[in-house]
Amino acid sequence: MPFPAKFATTCAVCGSPIRPGELITDVGDKAGTDRAARWAHVGCGQASLDLGAGAGPRTGPARSTREGASPPAQSTRPGVLRVWTDGACSGNPGPGGWAWATEDGRQGVGAESPSTNQRMEIKAALEAVRALPSDLVVVSDSTYVVHCFRDRWWQGWLARGWRTSKKTPVANRDLWEPLVTLVNERGDVTFDWVKGHSGDPMNDLVDELAVEASLAVRRP
Repeated sequence: MPFPAKFATTCAVCGSPIRPGELITDVGDKAGTDRAARWAHVGCGQASLDLGAGAGPRTGPARSTREGASPPAQSTRPGVLRVWTDGACSGNPGPGGWAWATEDGRQGVGAESPSTNQRMEIKAALEAVRALPSDLVVVSDSTYVVHCFRDRWWQGWLARGWRTSKKTPVANRDLWEPLVTLVNERGDVTFDWVKGHSGDPMNDLVDELAVEASLAVRRP
């Protein structure tokens, strides 16, 4: 039965954003996804039923959530702005750097010391979402960042008072909390994964920028 969405998320069938208040339906495995990505626009859910289970391409999150796994790319929507983000750390922990960049030349760079690789990946995404308006796709080579939103880890964190399923405090909450809040307030931000060091020019660019920032912060 259709009902209004309470949170911004991604349609498990078409891969485009679902905004709070839009009518959604539970397609479950009928869309070829796991139970962490079952919500779809009402029209998309009906289309998946009409096509038959597993008939369409899988645009929902991958089943694996290990760092380095390869979640499928989300659909590119007309007029969408894509921003590439990356983080780097000289030691873990150690001096860290983060960067974001768009194909039209906009960039953001920063550093933190001490830091960790994961902190810098989140920070890069947070600063990109803060800086850029409109329909936005954040492209990251970190499954830690991408799966938080694709698999909606943040919903469990909020329900448990920012604790993991093992009842331990969520690491890097000071960065996760503003990012989750901003993404949900906006409702126009989705996340896409790219394999690191695979020849993607924009991924290579933000990697270089983040590494340079991490090296600069540790210089005397």
